[in-house]
Amino acid sequence: MTTFAPDSLALNRKLPLWYQVSQSLRASILGRSPEAPLRLPTEDALAAHYGVSMLTMRQALKELEEEGLISRHRRRGTFIEPHARRGAPVRLLGSVDAIVAQQSGMRTVLLEHGPVPVPAELSEHFPDMAEVTGFRRLRSDEETAEPTNHARNYVRPDVAARIDLADLERWPMTKVLRDALGLRIGRITDTVEARLADPETARLLRVPLLSPILHYTGVTYDESGRVLDVALIHYRGDRFSFTVTLDAH
Repeated sequence: MTTFAPDSLALNRKLPLWYQVSQSLRASILGRSPEAPLRLPTEDALAAHYGVSMLTMRQALKELEEEGLISRHRRRGTFIEPHARRGAPVRLLGSVDAIVAQQSGMRTVLLEHGPVPVPAELSEHFPDMAEVTGFRRLRSDEETAEPTNHARNYVRPDVAARIDLADLERWPMTKVLRDALGLRIGRITDTVEARLADPETARLLRVPLLSPILHYTGVTYDESGRVLDVALIHYRGDRFSFTVTLDAH
């Protein structure tokens, strides 16, 4: 039987290996094509693919099994759940791959794009510019078509000019910048806070006016410290939670 082929992963030794492997495999599963096989390679093959121990691989698979993305059967193997839930909790652990993984597997519609004045609240990130390129997208669950989040990205014009709009309907902006454009990302600063849905957000996310939402701000820097992109994302409060894990070592 043909097995599913996960993406490769460059491991960061400062983060738990099981977590990085689970997030990379999660992104591969949720971003798979409809015709991709549902059976995963054996634990031995996966451990060799990622260059980790069997213990690390089993811990990563346990995480995905608890999330409902895979099922493991003695003697039969490990299989992707064909109707796995996409709106899983978002876990942030300081990895770019984690951010990419959490936004994979959703249907994305590009609502609008083009030059816009730098919003006053973002002027500190673009001190040398009067205009940036704005992108507005709506993400929905692939199976239910229920809106899950509304994203606005503000990107440096020289960077935005290189973006293929089709990529924005397939991938998160972080993946577009890093993988499609080949930019070297130095760090991403994330802020999450609770807010109330304004009229536009309530309409797009199909929630009552003033209902609670999660507001995410992500500032992406290149290796020189220059801001490439600022993302402002509104998540439905009834579909997402954020868990931050701190490594004490």
